[in-house]
Amino acid sequence: MTTLTNTRIVLAARPQGRPKPSDFRVESVAIGEPGEGELLLQILYLSLDPYMRGRMNAASSYAKPVEIDGVMEGGTVARVVKSRHAGFAEGDIVLSHSGWQSFAVSDGVGLRKLDPAAAPVTTALGVLGMPGFTAYAGLLTIGRPKAGETVVVAAASGAVGSAVGQIARIKGARAVGIAGGAEKCAFVRQELGFDAVVDHRADNFAEQLKAACPEGIDVYFENVGGAVWDAVFPLLNEFARVPVCGLIAQYNIPVDTGADRLPVLMQQVLHRSLTIRGFIQREFVDQRPAFYREMAEWIASGRVRYREDIVDGIANAPQAFLGLLEGKNFGKLIVRVAG
Repeated sequence: MTTLTNTRIVLAARPQGRPKPSDFRVESVAIGEPGEGELLLQILYLSLDPYMRGRMNAASSYAKPVEIDGVMEGGTVARVVKSRHAGFAEGDIVLSHSGWQSFAVSDGVGLRKLDPAAAPVTTALGVLGMPGFTAYAGLLTIGRPKAGETVVVAAASGAVGSAVGQIARIKGARAVGIAGGAEKCAFVRQELGFDAVVDHRADNFAEQLKAACPEGIDVYFENVGGAVWDAVFPLLNEFARVPVCGLIAQYNIPVDTGADRLPVLMQQVLHRSLTIRGFIQREFVDQRPAFYREMAEWIASGRVRYREDIVDGIANAPQAFLGLLEGKNFGKLIVRVAG
């Protein structure tokens, strides 16, 4: 029997406000052979995503929180190194949800085989994976952009936002991105082909956004919240649609702080006939076959481009994740766990 050493990152403490390195702990533990009907996975790549911040809290949410001393959760690309499962062979590359660790034992449930010849396997964690599908389903099902309309998306250089804007343009809409810093804004405008981009760090951000949307906003894909939402809200047109995907600017803020702005929001929802709809991508699982087909075609034709930000080493995952929450990543953030 071979015993391997598994390096894993566990939740050491629940964050009080902004997470810090001491909220995580690196452990080395033994991992043995797979049992009957199981397979041993070596993690090659780990996806880091904003939703993981919510899993660190004990509060009720749409998914169970990570337990204290539990392995941080996350999507992964892995190689099957040993198999006692009829559906998988040694050497298969699979998409899994094995979390922040270097090895995992799986019963095969929820695994999806990947074809490295069809696309780089890292895309299964980004543009051809959960983030890309989030953009596709949220924009097309809730946003429903029409030709000639204005679609605005926050975090436009990120994995979800970059796909939202490009899909909007494919559907004939005008895409306006919001990003942080000159480099990211240049990428959104020049590489991704958005019609306009605004830097949310600018002192006159709200004025610049208004100028970039002279006919108002028909669809706002919400990834951020906070001050960005404050600038967007007055520009929403009658019958505007707002898919709410994330609120990264608010994840570290207690929900009961600040003035109650709900009455004003609800008044405007009524007066402008706004649709504001939160969603989790798994609600639209029936759309995944169409997504895989269409997104692969768009990438192959050059109509959708993507950028990956790859960090080496599982031990560097916590620091990379903290940077993600501060907008320090540039593109889809991925940890390379093994070669």
